[in-house]
Amino acid sequence: MFDLNALRLAAHAVHQSMAPTPQLAWPLLAEQLGLAVWVKHENHTPTGAFKVRGGLLYVQGLLAREPATTGLVTATRGNHGQSLALAARHMGLAISIVVPDGNSREKNAAMRALGANVIEFGNDFDDARAEAAALAERHQLHLVPAFHPDLIRGVATYALELFEAVADLHTVYVPIGMGSGICGLIQTRDLLGLNTEIVGVVSQHADAFAQSVEQGHVVCTDTAHTFADGLACRQPLPEALAIIARGAARIIRVSDREIAHAIRVCHQTTHNTAEGAGAAALAGLIKEQSQQQGRRVAVILSGANIDRQLYAGILSEGFDA
Repeated sequence: MFDLNALRLAAHAVHQSMAPTPQLAWPLLAEQLGLAVWVKHENHTPTGAFKVRGGLLYVQGLLAREPATTGLVTATRGNHGQSLALAARHMGLAISIVVPDGNSREKNAAMRALGANVIEFGNDFDDARAEAAALAERHQLHLVPAFHPDLIRGVATYALELFEAVADLHTVYVPIGMGSGICGLIQTRDLLGLNTEIVGVVSQHADAFAQSVEQGHVVCTDTAHTFADGLACRQPLPEALAIIARGAARIIRVSDREIAHAIRVCHQTTHNTAEGAGAAALAGLIKEQSQQQGRRVAVILSGANIDRQLYAGILSEGFDA
């Protein structure tokens, strides 16, 4: 996909708009899990999620290739859309963003605050993605995909920061939505010549990627019903699957109840907010903590964009997963 020099150039470009995020070893979290663990805080970006890195790089590259571009359209559950809305605003471009009906109100509001035209359509992300493609054709807009080399290279800059800041990591746990985050992590590890194992984490209620890796081909599910909307993929992309199947040590499933527990653990031990997908990596580590004893481990806290009422219910243990 890209070489180390291209990745470092991407990091330089991304860091013109945002500072590197920290990777912190919280003593209380280490005490609770009984191992050395670092949290990569992608909840500390300007949009509260890792996706902003890819959006900035994608739009920069798009305008270099197609300077006449005036309008964008994409589909999202929220974080991808916020990243592109921010980048589009920086570059003076109009953007329409399609989300499923019933999408997070607070993520929708954040995208609108960044100047996006938010359109609600369909039952899930894949329905919204089809509508975005139709709008692109109908109105001659540039359709931004969920998976693209520039998006991967952009988000891979968080992996570069992590691996260069923390030596000798045995395992990194990372959530899987459409796959850009884990693919960037795999590519960065390989470029740096590290032996770190990468464990992808999916929702057991949206496990298309896990099934696809296990069966050796793309498997689509009929539904992807999880409150962790960043994990709600039912149609994996073949190019993402190929990278994950080659480079991940394993893909594990976690339940909504386990994710909710991880959100509480994150709050209790670090006082950081994690959305569902953002807590999935920690849920995966908690599930496997007995086999990680004595090792140096990291988890990717990929985002913090969770609606207030849902978060309050999870913290009070009133959430019925």
